[in-house]
Amino acid sequence: MNDIQHYMRPGLLQLPSLPPLSLYVHLPWCIKKCPYCDFNSHESKNGQLSNEMEQRYLDALMADLEAALPLVWGRTVHSIFIGGGTPSLFSPQAIDQLLAGVRARLRLEANCEITLEANPGTFEKDRFKAFRAAGVNRLSIGVQSFNDAHLKALGRVHDSAQAQAAIEEAAAHFEAFNLDIMYALPGQTLAQCEDDVRKALGFQPPHISIYHLTIEPNTYFAKFPPVIPEDDAAYDMLDRITELTAQQGLQRYEVSAFAKSGFQCWHNHNYWQFGDYLGLGAGAHSKLSFAHRIVRQVRARDPQLYMDKALGVSALSTLTTSGAIAGPQGAVVQDTEVSRADLPFEYMLNALRLTGGFKLQDFCDRTGLAITAIQKGLGEAESKGLITRDFTSVKPTARGMDFLSDLQSLFLAD
Repeated sequence: MNDIQHYMRPGLLQLPSLPPLSLYVHLPWCIKKCPYCDFNSHESKNGQLSNEMEQRYLDALMADLEAALPLVWGRTVHSIFIGGGTPSLFSPQAIDQLLAGVRARLRLEANCEITLEANPGTFEKDRFKAFRAAGVNRLSIGVQSFNDAHLKALGRVHDSAQAQAAIEEAAAHFEAFNLDIMYALPGQTLAQCEDDVRKALGFQPPHISIYHLTIEPNTYFAKFPPVIPEDDAAYDMLDRITELTAQQGLQRYEVSAFAKSGFQCWHNHNYWQFGDYLGLGAGAHSKLSFAHRIVRQVRARDPQLYMDKALGVSALSTLTTSGAIAGPQGAVVQDTEVSRADLPFEYMLNALRLTGGFKLQDFCDRTGLAITAIQKGLGEAESKGLITRDFTSVKPTARGMDFLSDLQSLFLAD
């Protein structure tokens, strides 16, 4: 990783101010790898983590954070998201230690949103109250479906009864919690999709994330693809989902996110508004802004390699081209500056996911570019009925949300 002087040197961009900063922490282990999952997750032995492995990973996270501190020094963290994997495999004591370590090294906003991803399994459910006591104030539960046949097809390790028990437990200890639901599942009908959504809404969740099952490269489903509903059937499902959630007072504020007033996920919202985030953990990504440039980083993906690099254990010194000895470079394995040409697409890839769109001034503030950089794309998008705009803001239309990839592609660099 480069030193701070490298990032602060003069450059082509001129950012008037830095955007809000979030922290993402990746805990990569899970009980079982789901066949649709393309996240950096790794099966743990016997579905649990040893105390030694848990502690070594926490030590690596703190070493990684300390190495990154000069890049975010003095900035306030507005949200923390602990994702995975299945972070709820970590003990409440480990999560408490993690958050204490973060608080000791970073300045957190007074009402900082702290989210933990959890699975509905009985083992994790019993820990929910202790996670709340450790400082987690928002829980995101990976339900996916309430249909046992669909859960089996998705390779989930819980059943419908466990999912419902986990939601009840979460609601007892968390004012803010999210349910992850999937649709367009193998063999799923519109009626079955509606039944899943109705059951989810029956728990009065303040936030639901509802995702279309997609077949991602390098997954089990990519090698052995299941039969999933046709596009028209999936669109019908999404229309029904939108109707049902609206009836319960949850508004769709992003492509896949529905929330009651005051319960939008601040962390994800910051991503979509092209805010900054520091990513710690195996395979974690960062996006950090400086006065004259925007930088993306990636940490080592393999958990063992990540820990070795972060802790400097495998630092067999190597010779540089000048013959000098090069020491450990920490956990960062990729460090790239976002080019001016790519910034419009990078911004639009995120901001156009929001049903409320974005302000033109925000584009300038977050990218350091003039509006002329997206003028051509906006003109094409408007002519195709994918956006509406005025002198201050841009908003995707319903058609634009349905054909989001087509809309975003209009801003790709020539």
